[in-house]
Amino acid sequence: MTSVFSTVSGRVRGRAEDRGVVAVLGIPYAEPPFGADRFREPRPRRAWEGIRDCVEYGPISPQSAQLPGAPNWAPCDEDILSLNVWTTAREPGAGDGPLPVLVWIHGGAYTFGSSAQPDFDGTALARAGLVVVTLNYRVGFEGFGHVPPDGTHFCPPNRGLLDQIAALEWVRDNITSFGGDPGNVTLAGQSAGATSVACLMAMDGARGLFRRAIAHSAVGPVFAPELAEHFTRKVAAEAGITATQAGLAAASPQALVQASDAAVEAYRQEPRTGHLSWDPVIFGPVADGHLLRADPLDLIAAGAAPDIDLLVCHTTQEYWLMDAVGSCVEATNEEELARFAADFGLPDSLTAGYRRLVPEATVREIQLAVYGDLSFGEYSNRLADAHARTGGRTFLSRFARQRGGSGPGVYAWHCADIPFAFGNLAAESVQFLIGGPPTPADHRLSDRIVAAWAGFAARGEPGWEPVDDASPDAIRVWGTADPDRGPDFWRHGATLRALWSGFTYRPEQP
Repeated sequence: MTSVFSTVSGRVRGRAEDRGVVAVLGIPYAEPPFGADRFREPRPRRAWEGIRDCVEYGPISPQSAQLPGAPNWAPCDEDILSLNVWTTAREPGAGDGPLPVLVWIHGGAYTFGSSAQPDFDGTALARAGLVVVTLNYRVGFEGFGHVPPDGTHFCPPNRGLLDQIAALEWVRDNITSFGGDPGNVTLAGQSAGATSVACLMAMDGARGLFRRAIAHSAVGPVFAPELAEHFTRKVAAEAGITATQAGLAAASPQALVQASDAAVEAYRQEPRTGHLSWDPVIFGPVADGHLLRADPLDLIAAGAAPDIDLLVCHTTQEYWLMDAVGSCVEATNEEELARFAADFGLPDSLTAGYRRLVPEATVREIQLAVYGDLSFGEYSNRLADAHARTGGRTFLSRFARQRGGSGPGVYAWHCADIPFAFGNLAAESVQFLIGGPPTPADHRLSDRIVAAWAGFAARGEPGWEPVDDASPDAIRVWGTADPDRGPDFWRHGATLRALWSGFTYRPEQP
């Protein structure tokens, strides 16, 4: 098996992994987005001479997060637009034809995360017959902050999405050398990565770059331009600079990271900031009317991508993770629960409906259930509904695996499904997510989800029926026989969804 591959920019050398897989890590797909290129569209990577050793992950985007098992960002890191490839390809011409390709976009509230997290190692999926690509893109202000025009230069919004398109273009132009089929690409992501996938499904700039999509726990809606401008003024004030292109460009990436963190904390400490006081996220895709014309849910409902197969999943207890890590302000009584609902524009009947479904649930449990469904569960389901109604082949699943009993317990919470989908349950860094070392039942569940992803990426067939008029309830539920932990509102799936029938997602306003 070869470990040297040719790209349009030059040759790269990877490293051997387990059981015939080669990992080629930290391949640059665009120029470093700093200096004169800061806040601009990504530029193609210049060619290099000789063979470039690609055996370590590349630097990550500016951020303050320090995630288990992943590298931290350092202010000197600039070559951040890189990707990683896992393949079982042999010498050209020695195989049985090109392999299907899966491209992964990480989540992290558009503010943190990277392709180097241990959860996203592509070895198991490569052994399942895929060429796997994971990528870094600009997050935080560098990727999604609004930069006002100055009359000379235009700094596009949604730069993080433009980075993702550039990575997909790299896949189109180079993946054949790694044994992959550029005509059979599946784009996958979770949380912010899942909504990135939905955005790219609806963006003209990504047209033709992938034929299938996997969206786990898509979060919505996207921002209105006025909200992005509002957050820029807030971040600039925290940084002590003017909210102009010149002022923002003069501030270091580290200064904008620190100012962004300060802005989030200020929103969290001030109840009068409405929904931003509960668990503020200040960066995300912007419905700018040009690059991204509207919220992807509306665009997909209007038939933006009927030719793309879609697999949607969400967990049944999404927001319990945010409670565990302390990011969500707690509603401790009925008055605070009512304020929570009002701050998000939810009808009074919604929380009452959740209480009727699970009468024994506490105020906190109702808040977490509503918050998780508002942010992830209902939005994800509406993406599936909208795509199916416009003729797109759509598959729907839910991740319900919990762990109770006498050991460390976990819910079916946000992010817990991803180590199962990548087959990376043994990584020490994921044990918090899955509640300790995996059991034999966990490994069997992971094998089934890996096979579903591989089947969907290869043939558009994950192993169950698509959602359509004949099979409106064709939903695969992923779980094990572990004891239940916490209230499971999703046992009342159809009734639960009916509670949301009067709610409409709109791009977030200031």
